[in-house]
Amino acid sequence: MKSFDSMRRSGGVAKAGWFVMAKEAGAIWDGPRPVSIARGPQRSPKSVVACPAVIDYEARLYEFPCPVDIRLRFSRDKDGKPILINAGGPDSSITKAKLSGLANLTSEGQWRHPARPIVQFSTPYRFISDDLVYLNQYPAFHHYKDPAAPGTIIGGRFPIDAWPRPMMWAFEWHDPSKELIWKRGEPWFYMRFESRDPKAQIKVVEAEITPALERLCRDVDSVTNYVSRTFSLFARARQLRPKRLLVEKR
Repeated sequence: MKSFDSMRRSGGVAKAGWFVMAKEAGAIWDGPRPVSIARGPQRSPKSVVACPAVIDYEARLYEFPCPVDIRLRFSRDKDGKPILINAGGPDSSITKAKLSGLANLTSEGQWRHPARPIVQFSTPYRFISDDLVYLNQYPAFHHYKDPAAPGTIIGGRFPIDAWPRPMMWAFEWHDPSKELIWKRGEPWFYMRFESRDPKAQIKVVEAEITPALERLCRDVDSVTNYVSRTFSLFARARQLRPKRLLVEKR
């Protein structure tokens, strides 16, 4: 694996590969796109659009669009158990069965606050790199959402050279009396990739799903069902993977 000392000397470019490993309907999961921020004309060389710090920061952000129309309501059944309701009803573009396979409420014991349910969406997005690259997941904070979402997105960070796990989208419902609404194509979450060298460029590419990559995915999938503190398994995952895993899709 290429050292980051050599990356610094050579100017530094690390690759972050993304891929979709879906059992069905893979076409609804669009690839990442650079975050697009509406800008007016540059009236001054001191304006925000000319600031090199802002330019460098925004150039490293990628957004992932929402794959389906979401309209959910939180409720409780007759026994007081938390449940999700497809508020779109029969007019919803996604069937009840498929939505229930995509979204689920975590158990109340796993909530960070007893009055704030957490709903998770499973996605088939995965990421891989042959360099030590960390993925950061953020809310789509440049997107002005009207009406505002009734809660906040829970982000995360982990190394993608060792952990090509499926990406989750988690939402903490601060006001469960309001519906959770997202439109297909609307910015859903952001990604930013970082290496040990803060000056290194990160090239984001679509990765080919090779047999070796599939094997590593199987090795790391569902480990949370067997052990806690999965970060302790990163060293083992790095031992299991070959030196080269990222093959750019052409």
